[in-house]
Amino acid sequence: MASRFNALKADAAWQALWEERRTFAANNDSPRPKSYVLEMFPYPSGRIHMGHVRNYTMGDVLARFRRMRGFEVLHPMGWDAFGMPAENAAMEKKVHPGAWTYQNIAAMRAQLKRIGFGLDWTREFATCDPEYYGQEQALFLDLYAAGLVYRKESAVNWDPVDMTVLANEQVIDGKGWRSGAEVEKRKLSQWFLKITDFADELLDGLGELEHWPDKVKLMQENWIGKSQGLQFGFALSDGGTVEVFTTRPDTIFGASFVAVAADHPLALKLAEDNPEIAAFAEKCRAGGTSAAEIETQEKLGYDTGLTATHPFDPDWKLPVYIANFVLMDYGVGAVFGVPAHDQRDLDFARKYGLPVRRVVSDGDQTDPEFAGDEAYTGPGTLVNSHFLDGMDVADAKREVIERAEDGGWGTGTTVWRLRDWGVSRQRYWGTPIPIIHCETCGPVPVPRDQLPVKLPEDVSFDVPGNPLDRHPTWKHVDCPKCGKPARRETDTLDTFVDSSWYFIRFASQPDDKPFDKAVAEQWLPVGQYIGGVEHAILHLLYARFWTRALRHMGKLDIAEPFAGLFTQGMVTHETYFRENAEKRKSWFGPDDITLSGKTATLKADGQPVTVGRVEKMSKSKKNTVDPGPIVDQYGADAVRWFMLSDSPPERDLEWSESGIEGAWRFVQRLWRLFDGNAPAAGEDLSTSLETDKALMRKLHQTIAGVAEDVEALSFNKAVAKLYELVNAIEKAQPSASRAQAIDTLMRIVAPMAPHIAEEAWAAAGKPGLIADADWPEVDPALLVEDEVIIAIQVNGKLRDKLTLPKGMAKDALEAAALDSPRIVQTLDGKPPRKVIVVPDRLVNVVA
Repeated sequence: MASRFNALKADAAWQALWEERRTFAANNDSPRPKSYVLEMFPYPSGRIHMGHVRNYTMGDVLARFRRMRGFEVLHPMGWDAFGMPAENAAMEKKVHPGAWTYQNIAAMRAQLKRIGFGLDWTREFATCDPEYYGQEQALFLDLYAAGLVYRKESAVNWDPVDMTVLANEQVIDGKGWRSGAEVEKRKLSQWFLKITDFADELLDGLGELEHWPDKVKLMQENWIGKSQGLQFGFALSDGGTVEVFTTRPDTIFGASFVAVAADHPLALKLAEDNPEIAAFAEKCRAGGTSAAEIETQEKLGYDTGLTATHPFDPDWKLPVYIANFVLMDYGVGAVFGVPAHDQRDLDFARKYGLPVRRVVSDGDQTDPEFAGDEAYTGPGTLVNSHFLDGMDVADAKREVIERAEDGGWGTGTTVWRLRDWGVSRQRYWGTPIPIIHCETCGPVPVPRDQLPVKLPEDVSFDVPGNPLDRHPTWKHVDCPKCGKPARRETDTLDTFVDSSWYFIRFASQPDDKPFDKAVAEQWLPVGQYIGGVEHAILHLLYARFWTRALRHMGKLDIAEPFAGLFTQGMVTHETYFRENAEKRKSWFGPDDITLSGKTATLKADGQPVTVGRVEKMSKSKKNTVDPGPIVDQYGADAVRWFMLSDSPPERDLEWSESGIEGAWRFVQRLWRLFDGNAPAAGEDLSTSLETDKALMRKLHQTIAGVAEDVEALSFNKAVAKLYELVNAIEKAQPSASRAQAIDTLMRIVAPMAPHIAEEAWAAAGKPGLIADADWPEVDPALLVEDEVIIAIQVNGKLRDKLTLPKGMAKDALEAAALDSPRIVQTLDGKPPRKVIVVPDRLVNVVA
């Protein structure tokens, strides 16, 4: 009787041996072809969750498989370690961000190792290591020298209580997410990277990414946002002009008003002599800066009393407003409003009683009076638009641009939604920007031999704001150029900078520079990148820019960082909560709950709780499952198997206790096959092909099919094929071919369930590690089916199935069908009236 597989013992033993032998350490000098498999590196929050497990299991299976296929595989791990959560922890827990971060890294590293991922830990780093961010500072100075870095004043969200700049996501209902203070819009000097210099390249390059999901490429295309528009000037009633830009010149005859930003030169000039305008402009500056906030906030305007003359009709005067939804940082800081065909303009027009004129028809709708509360932004035919009537939108755009250029009052312009990348962050826990500010010399790069500019350790978070600003000594230095007293830049870099080149540092890690070009190019681009679709725009776009910028500077000959991209689905779980009288929810975790059928009670008090929707696992809703206890109970291979088997990897996976139990039972089934049934090392299995040809055919079809599925990341399909093979082996009679199938099965499951595969390999006395073994060879002859299943029908109803040689003649098929005992019984001695034969498929006996 086979023993039970002791997962805890096997997991620990093989993980220790892999680490001791550095099994998965990639060799830059290996003559084998190179393959780079990478999952997006995690933020060290303290615990990994099942979403991490799913992501890294997928990459691990592919990496292990490619090693078996003869590749030298780079499969590294590191930590995206800078950012606000560490500062929040410092404030709340009274600990240093660095201590908190490295403690979390140690805990998460141990968890990842516990699941048996074949990672190259020799290349591990955290982005908060000075050895890493010092090289990032060197790259920043390279970009600065190449003219790809500049500093300008920019509008930011300022929290006057915490005294810090907030990201748009940290502004909630106009208030700071932590302080609750009314957020102000301020102008601060910020550092920017010239990503717009590469806008055309970034857009055109999407067409070359054959192994990226179409939805991700479309998201990037929309974010880059190339469009053709018209820039022109409205003549004002005071004798001046105001320049506007529009991507919809076709709607010019639907114009209802002109609006300028509160910081527009026209508004600033009017505010000098008008306290009401000055007060209104200040109110506008208190609003948010994100597109989402501008769309949702109440649209406010101030009528300046000026009018603008319509370019096609000198008698048509449009009122000029200062409006809170127009920003100087976008376009030229002024727009003309077309309420019928822009929701923001429509909301504004309804509030201030302005005309709403339809100029693009929606089906049969041609009435110039637009009565709805939802703007029409779709395609259509131009109406109520003089010489444009009857044209489609694209033709009307071209016509207006052509007339504007011929008349000398406007210019057709290509514009981009993409803006330069603002990388300044007013916080401590980030990469210090390596610039020194001198009153005489201006911004001066930190000398290379003074890198890294390290963060000071002796900082305090007791007072709001950036600790670097108020540090007594750190920011005070002498100017490298003139020697006069100067100060360091106290802003730190956006953490997206850290993740824009980390994959290059994994490939090459010299001490004296960010990377070695020749070594990095052995591995790049990353062959398969795996991560969540939530990073489909910014992270991927910034990484693409960074690689192209390095190529522009001659530091790399690689344009695209990631040749293949896969965005996996999320791991989900039920939610549990109680709601109070104010409709506020208190959330509970799965460990707090006792389930009975579809009802749930809280263990603490035995009272009911509501079972909510199945949602993405998140700490905020406490529906996370800690993999640690699950791995301790079922073993690493069962957890890995469940993550691969239950749904297509691009779809969400609902965590279930029954699912992991089923995976554990299958692991035990594997062990019952392996334990004592596998052939010993050196045993002659050459006679097996003639012993059980059907089993050998199934085996070789599985070898080929699983290989194809793993390369396509269709892990659930590979798992299904392995279930079929195990079923076939279990049903087969003891024979040399059955022993060979079990022997080969070890290697096929090794990428997915590596611990049990190693245990079985060793028990059979095989040399070395199965992790270093070759993928089984396929016999092409056994991939071809020489038998088929023929459906036998009587009067169209299925009565029997026969397995017969492929390609049998029609008369032989008919004879075999009529000889079937079931058909003989059904006909009951009556001769058939007709027999219809479809070769290799079916025989239908008409009685």
